[in-house]
Amino acid sequence: MTPNPYSEDHLVEQPALALLDELGWDIACGLEETFAPAGGSLGRRDRREVVLYPRLQAALEHLNPDQPPEAISAAIEELSRNRSAMGLVAANREVYRLLKDGVLVSVPDLERGGLNKVRLRVIDWDRPAENDWLAVNQFSIKGDLYGCIPDLVGFVNGLPLLVIVFKKPGVSARVAFNDNLSQYKAAILKLFWSNAFVIASKNTASRIGLLSADWERFFEWERIKREDEPRGVSLEVLLRGTCRYVFTLIQKFRIPALLCDRIDVVITDEAHLSQYDTLAVYMRTALPKTRI
Repeated sequence: MTPNPYSEDHLVEQPALALLDELGWDIACGLEETFAPAGGSLGRRDRREVVLYPRLQAALEHLNPDQPPEAISAAIEELSRNRSAMGLVAANREVYRLLKDGVLVSVPDLERGGLNKVRLRVIDWDRPAENDWLAVNQFSIKGDLYGCIPDLVGFVNGLPLLVIVFKKPGVSARVAFNDNLSQYKAAILKLFWSNAFVIASKNTASRIGLLSADWERFFEWERIKREDEPRGVSLEVLLRGTCRYVFTLIQKFRIPALLCDRIDVVITDEAHLSQYDTLAVYMRTALPKTRI
């Protein structure tokens, strides 16, 4: 059957996948995913899983080459354990800290007996290319009551950090937020426990925000590198721009590096109140002209 040239898939979803491929992401089609008890084509046993365990295990082994298998298994268990009894924001904050600071696990002390505490890295913050990047479109997930199929899920080292909902031109991106994202957060909470960003896009207009933000706190990303660039709010501008900043944003300014010298950026931290002391100094270094 000939693809509809005016469909959401043709006008928005496929161009987004092509751009992510250009930016260095691996690409997979969720419609072609297979499942198996030992792990299917993406490593999932069934649609209830949102973590790609083989990729997570491989990343942990790569980032922590001196740690025994028991430590790797313990870190996987902590990263992927059921947090449904927690509030969504609290669960997301807990996993965020594991991503940023690493996972503390106990390993046997083979020389003196007992146990030692070691901290395993989950993401290589200093060398982004050392991480495993995968974008999957039409990623089917089964919740407790019913299933959902997000348009695109972005995985870093097997963990879902990015969710994008598309609408075809002519439909407001806010519809993606009001209808789709709200439904996902109600039906498949586990998809958002490790989430860093949510994007609602109709290609020509896109907004990015945190999972706890309302629509008024979703913002357009207007430029890629420089303040004197022509303003744009397309999905391409947003993806190219955020790929440049994503690691520093997730780390909450833990390194002193200039990001932007524009004067009209406003930063708010509604979830953790953590921009104090050294972090505040680093934030001022990153955004020296910002009005907070």
